Amino acid sequence: MNKDDMPGYCSERALGYGRQKSAIRELFEYGKKIASEQGSEQVFDFSIGNPSVPPPCQVEDAFRSLLDNEPPLVLHSYTSAPGDPRVRQAIAEGLNRNYGTSYQANNLYLTCGAAAALSSTFRALTLAGTENEILAIAPYFPEYRCFVEGHGATLTSVHSCLPNLSLPLEAIESAITSSTRAVIINSPNNPSGKLYERAELQALGAILENKSRELGHPIFIVSDEPYRELVYDGKRTPFIPSIYRNTIVCYSYSKALSLPGERIGYVLVPTELDQWQDIYDAIAGAARALGYVCAPSLIQRVVGLCVDVKPDMTVYDLNRRLLYDGLTEAGYSCVKPQGAFYLFVEAPGGDAEAFSEFAKTRYNLLLVPSDSFGFPGYLRISYCVSTERIRSSLPLFEECKRNYLNRSV
Repeated sequence: MNKDDMPGYCSERALGYGRQKSAIRELFEYGKKIASEQGSEQVFDFSIGNPSVPPPCQVEDAFRSLLDNEPPLVLHSYTSAPGDPRVRQAIAEGLNRNYGTSYQANNLYLTCGAAAALSSTFRALTLAGTENEILAIAPYFPEYRCFVEGHGATLTSVHSCLPNLSLPLEAIESAITSSTRAVIINSPNNPSGKLYERAELQALGAILENKSRELGHPIFIVSDEPYRELVYDGKRTPFIPSIYRNTIVCYSYSKALSLPGERIGYVLVPTELDQWQDIYDAIAGAARALGYVCAPSLIQRVVGLCVDVKPDMTVYDLNRRLLYDGLTEAGYSCVKPQGAFYLFVEAPGGDAEAFSEFAKTRYNLLLVPSDSFGFPGYLRISYCVSTERIRSSLPLFEECKRNYLNRSV
C-alpha cells in the first residue's frame, strides 16, 4: 500500500489544529526568538494579550496569607470537581453585590480559564445526531473555531457593522437557523476593544426571544467576558444575564487580575435559564469528559479572597490614547477601543497579512493580521506593553506605512 493511501493514526481534525498554528502565538514565538538573538530592545511585540500591569497588591497579599497560614495538605489538595464551595459562594456574592442578582455557589463551575469554560459550554450545548451551529460576530477570537468545531458543531459568523463595529442585528436574525444553538458575545471585544451598548444587547435579546419561540427551543447567548472590568471613560460593561435570561457567562481572571498564566475562570449558569440545572450538569459532564475538573486549588483560594478587586486602568488608558492618537496622526484608520487592551487598525493597502509580514521582517513590528479573526483587512495591536515601548514605536509605524505603500513606486 502506498504510504499516502494508508489510514491515519490520529484525528485529522486535531492534526489540523496542531499544524495550523495560531497567528498570535506564531508572532509571539517569533518575537521571543528575535529578542534572544538581537536583544529585547530590537523587538516591538504587539502580538499577544499578556497583561503588562502587575497583579493588584491584594492578589500578592492573598498568596502570601494562604501560603503562610494554611496547612499545605489542605491548601494543595483536590477541591470538589466544580471548585471549592466557599470560593464559588464568594464569587456568587460578589456578582450579587455588583449586579443585584441572587446567585449561589451551585450556579458556578470553576475552570482552568475561559478556554475551558467555553469549550465545556460548547460541548454541553452540542446535541448528538443533529446539526449544531454556533454563531459568532466577526471580528472574533480565533480559538472559538477550535472550541466549537472540536465538539462537532459548526461555527458560522456575521460581520460587525462598520465603522464602529456595532452588532449586525439584521444579519444575526437572518443567519439563525433551526440548527443554531447559541450566539457568542464577546464584550469588550477581542480584537477590537468594542463595548456593546445596553440598547443593542436588548435588541439582540428581543431577536433571540422571537427566534426561540419560532423554532421551539432556546437560543443561548454564550457571553465570553475576560475583559469585563477593562473599560474606559467611565463606562460599565452591561451584564447580559440581566438583559437576556438564557445567557451563560464564561469568565476569566487572567486580564482583570493580571493572572494569565494561572488559568482560572468560571462558567456561570443562572437559575433563570431554561432547564438551568440540566445545562449546569451538562457543562459539568462536558468538563469531566474533557478532564477539566478541579481547577488549581491554590489559585481558586486566591480569587476567592479577591472577588471585589478591580484592575488599575491608568497605564492601559494612557497606552490606548497614546497609540490611537499617534497612529491616527500617522494616517492610520483606527477603531477607538472602549475596553480591553487592543487597537483594531485598517491595514494600509488592504492586505493585512502582507502588511504584517512587511512590518515584521523590516521593522520587527509584530502586528496580528485579522484574517483569522474572520474580518480580513485589519491589524490587531495589543497595547499591554510598556508606555515607553509605544512611544519609541510610533516613528517606526509611520515609516513602515510610508515605505510599504511606496514599495512598488
